Amino acid sequence: MSDTLELAPDFTLPVHGGDHGEVSLKDLRGTPFVLFFYPRDDTSGCTKENEAFTALEGEFAQIGVKVFGISKDSLESHEKFMAKKKLTVPLISDEHGTASEDFGVWKEKSMYGKKFMGIERSTFLIDAEGRVAREWRKVKVLGHAEEVLEAAKAL
Repeated sequence: MSDTLELAPDFTLPVHGGDHGEVSLKDLRGTPFVLFFYPRDDTSGCTKENEAFTALEGEFAQIGVKVFGISKDSLESHEKFMAKKKLTVPLISDEHGTASEDFGVWKEKSMYGKKFMGIERSTFLIDAEGRVAREWRKVKVLGHAEEVLEAAKAL
């Protein structure tokens, strides 16, 4: 990444959890935040990633950094997933895929020889001015939330 930080793509999307019905880049200005994109609710890797960020949510809050998960699942799906797994990190619904495309995480994937489009697990650390301070692409879940927390402490 260059020395000049890029502005994060603008978005306004519905969110489940937290204290409001939607969240936008504009509303978050002044507050650093983490936006982690994951493929699907209630799948093995996605559950582990959401649980890891939930476990560290208090530590992120102590340093003034909000955390949001985001996938193309509906708010209803997010609600069931959060209740079933006792997750507390607010989950954003990107049902139309606009944020996924704008952040460049909507990619061609392959499983068992079949090609399909889906979210490439990616995380963005956005500073208080709305710029991308750090990004992680093709995320491996184990230890990832801890790595993001360390980067957030350095903001």
